[in-house]
Formats: sequence, C-alpha cells, structure tokens
Amino acid sequence: QVQLVESGGGLVQAGGSLRLACAASRSIFNFNTMGWYRQAPGKQREWVARISTGGSTNYVDSVKGRFTISRDNAKTTVYLQMNSLKPEDTAVYYCTAVWPPRYWGQGTQVTVSS
Repeated sequence: QVQLVESGGGLVQAGGSLRLACAASRSIFNFNTMGWYRQAPGKQREWVARISTGGSTNYVDSVKGRFTISRDNAKTTVYLQMNSLKPEDTAVYYCTAVWPPRYWGQGTQVTVSS
C-alpha cells in the first residue's frame, strides 16, 4: 500500500522559514523521483520541486534560491526546506511520488502572512 503523509505546514510571517516533511512507504520511495506541488486558493496546482533517486534536483523558477528539496533514504522521507517565505507562497503543499506524479499525499497548509 502506497502512503504519503505530509507534515510541517503552518502559519509563518513573511521572511520566515518552514520545513515540510513527507513520510513515504518504502515500496514507493526507494525507486522513484519524489516531488512537491502546491495549490493556492483560486489557482491551478503547480509543480514546485522534485528530486531523483540519485539526488538530482529541479525547482520552479519562483522558488529557486529559497527552497531546498532533499531526501533521507533511511527514513524514506522527502523534505522541503522553505526559506525567505513570501505571501505568494501561501498554498496547500502536496507530496508526490513517481514522475510524472502518480501518487499524492493529502496536503499540508502553508500560510505566509505579510
């Protein structure tokens, strides 16, 4: 059974930081690219970042230099470190597995106040 469970969302002031975590079942984590998407109110879901099994990373331009995706293979967990947060980063953040995404977590809310 595939499970993706996100945690770490919350309310933070602009300029602050949050770290999201996504605990994945080992069957899906070990052999697949993991990623993060987000969906802001009234907007389409957008891709944020992804990391391959080998550790190669890619980011959407709007978060480059501020967000860092990483993975801990022993814990089968993928992280999204978010620094210098902006109000426009406010969204529900979803963890994904496989590329293109086949599996999705339930989402975690990130709210950045100005």
